[in-house]
Amino acid sequence: MTTEEALSPTGSSSDGRRAWSRGSFLRVAAGTGGAVFGGLLVGRRVAGADAAPSAAQDRRIFQFALVLEELQASFYSEALERGGLRGDLRDFAQVVGAHERAHVAFLRKVLGAGAGPTRSFHFGDATSSPQRFGVTAHEIENIGVAAYNGQGAKLTADAMEHAAEIVSVEGRHAGWIGALLGDPPAPRAADPGLDANTVLAQLKASGYLG
Repeated sequence: MTTEEALSPTGSSSDGRRAWSRGSFLRVAAGTGGAVFGGLLVGRRVAGADAAPSAAQDRRIFQFALVLEELQASFYSEALERGGLRGDLRDFAQVVGAHERAHVAFLRKVLGAGAGPTRSFHFGDATSSPQRFGVTAHEIENIGVAAYNGQGAKLTADAMEHAAEIVSVEGRHAGWIGALLGDPPAPRAADPGLDANTVLAQLKASGYLG
């Protein structure tokens, strides 16, 4: 089974209307937990020179990816339950939430017993309103892309192929929510990568990851 077959994303697409402006999101979201992700975009990239790609390293990186995917899946599920989302934002949360759950299922299948127990997350006010949801979704989708990019060179060829198929979808998510908020969907010619330890430390500092 290919990664594409295993993930089998489902859901309807947005009609492209913008219900909120970027400025209105930022004004309402000032001071929320979602804003902490912005600082992650200046993290450093580890190119993989410290260890040659190996099956053991693939497993550690996929365990790290699973944390990110479970966080995203949990975020979208909670936002749909309590965020009062409508229109484009609700379409986005439904479609992307389904993608993230498919990513979680795929990674858990690959990792088997190494996946560990399902984690719990705490989003606070980030899922309490459409405005706060929008800003936080924008940040976590971009952090997901940067986190995958930071690990790519450390993977074996087979594992890199699977990761690339996921990160390309994460990039589409980031572009989609950026467009809904009025941001350029592709603001850079190249995206930075982030070190896994930096990402995890910041997630814990945010309070989202215990």
